[in-house]
Parts: sequence; structure tokens; C-alpha cells
Amino acid sequence: MMTEQADMEPKLEKNAIGLSRQDYRGAPTTLCPGCGHNSISNQIITACYELNILPEELVKFSGIGCSSKSPTYFLKRSYGFNGLHGRMPSLALGTLFADKTLYGIGVSGDGDTASIGLGQFKHLMRRNLPMVYIVENNGVYGLTKGQFSATAERGLELKKQGRNPYLPVDICMEALIANASFVARSFAGDAKQVLELIKAAFMHNGIAVLDIISPCVTFHNKETHLHSYDYGRTHEKALHDVSYIPARKEIVIDDFREGTIRGITLHDGSHILLKKLSDDYDPTNRWHALRMLEEAEEKQLLVTGLIYVDPDYPSMFENYNLIDEPLNRLTEERLRPPRESIHKINEMMF
Repeated sequence: MMTEQADMEPKLEKNAIGLSRQDYRGAPTTLCPGCGHNSISNQIITACYELNILPEELVKFSGIGCSSKSPTYFLKRSYGFNGLHGRMPSLALGTLFADKTLYGIGVSGDGDTASIGLGQFKHLMRRNLPMVYIVENNGVYGLTKGQFSATAERGLELKKQGRNPYLPVDICMEALIANASFVARSFAGDAKQVLELIKAAFMHNGIAVLDIISPCVTFHNKETHLHSYDYGRTHEKALHDVSYIPARKEIVIDDFREGTIRGITLHDGSHILLKKLSDDYDPTNRWHALRMLEEAEEKQLLVTGLIYVDPDYPSMFENYNLIDEPLNRLTEERLRPPRESIHKINEMMF
């Protein structure tokens, strides 16, 4: 009887490592219905499933805020750290430095990253720690009932907060200035682009920052505001059509005219394919990226896509010449210098 019942159950489609999409899901969401954060969580699930990432080989990190609740809603088999407000980068750095064989994904918010956590964010960028860093950016503190965040546009008016007099912090610009090696922006309502950027970010050998505009449907969704669904749909300007291609024969296209395709090779041999949509944008030119962001801000455009990538920039692990074996697996005898070495160092001090 049990065998007959099992045969009647629908067979879930499996990926190359024998896991179904169900193996990548998390707990049911407690966020507001329609929240952009839920859409991002769904794309993280799909990306990890399609990339054949074993959940036990991925660690999740977050701080405080609506966004930092998101890791609960994906990859229930993965271990996660929910840290102090703005301190997620320290958790990620310590964990991934101890075991560089793990995948790392951090989910933060515009408050957690651009306000209390801005200092840690900038230092993580310059160290180029290999991990995916997603900022679910809605321009408002939804968890504490709707105050302005550091990314809220100047002139924004909220019911209980009045008018915002300050210029916003641009997360992508801050990442570029801090020498991040992969910087992208997307819109939670553009599921295809979000998915392809997350997949490319996982395969990048360095810090991969994704600033994803994720509307707050409860406290910040007036159609004239930058972080709303309506504004995103009508003002989004894609730099290119992004596709992630697993490792194959190298694709190089030097002539990148409108309507053509350019391939960028990542460290593992996989590719990001960019189909030309805009004028003459080059995502490997850092100063071009900064200028583009300035122009987009002046025109109040939501420019999305891969803003900058440097696949050859050394990661933090390469700078420290770490051994292949995870540091947290080494015994005390192997970690501690021999007594003779300590004596030699002491003698050099006198």
C-alpha cells in the first residue's frame, strides 16, 4: 500500500546533484504579501538549484531589518548567521576565511548596509572577499514602521516622517569607490535579470554586490517614488540583456556594437553574456561605470544590469596565499609556530 502511494506521488525534477527545487526552499515567509524581498528569495532558490550548489556547502549571513529576515525563507539546509545591526560583513569574513571552500551569501538592507553598516561594507569591498552580497533596497525602515533610510531620495515625503532633505547614498557608487570587483543593480520586479545576475555573482571570484531595488508595499510604494513598483517598471533602463552561461569553450567578442553580444569570462571558465542594449557602455571600465551612475541619477533613471566587473582582480584569499585545506580543520599543532621559531622572533627584537 505504501509503495503504491509513493508511486502515485509526483516525481520532482532533480538537478545534476540529485536535488529538487524543494531542497532549496526555506520556511514560509512572514513578510508582507507582495514584498519584493520574497521575489529575491525565490530567485536565490532558483539560482542555487540551477548551479547545483549543495546547500550544506553554502553559508547565509544577515544583520537586522526586514531584509535580514530573508535568509530564513531560502536554503533551510544551509547554516546561517544573523548578526548585529550593520555587522554582517565581519561574520562573513571570519566564517569564509576559516573555510574558503564554502559559498557565502549575505543579505542586507539599505539601513543595515548604508547607515549603521556603511563602514564594514566599505572595508569588505576593498578586501574583495569571495561572496555574494545582496542589498534589498527599499529606501525605508519597514521593520520600525517607515522612517527614511540612507538611500531614500531627497524630497521624498512619507506620512509620518515629513520631507527628506538629504541626498541619498548610492550603494553601487559606494561599492565602486571602495574597489569592489563585481557591482550590479536590478529591480525585484525583473525576475529574469535578478536570477542571471545572482548566478553570475556566485561564480565571481571576489566580492559581488547586487543592489536590488525591492519595493516596500506597506510604507513606501507611492507610484512617483524611486523605490516603488510603478516607478521601477516605467523608469528602468537596462544596460544590457544579461545571461549566465556555465563553463564552455571561451567566447570573446571584441566588437561590441548595438545588437551584438559580448562575453566576459569568469575565473572558472563560465561566462556572462551581455547583449548590447545601450550606447557604448563597457562594464569593465570602472570610471565609465561611475560616470554612468552620475548621469542616471541626474535623469532619475533606474539603470539596471552589470555595472562593473573585474574577473582578474585578486581575491582576499589569493592575497593571503591560503592553503587549500580549510583553516578550521587544522590541528593546534599545525596552527601554532614551533618553539624554535618563537625564540628566533624574540631574539630579533633585542
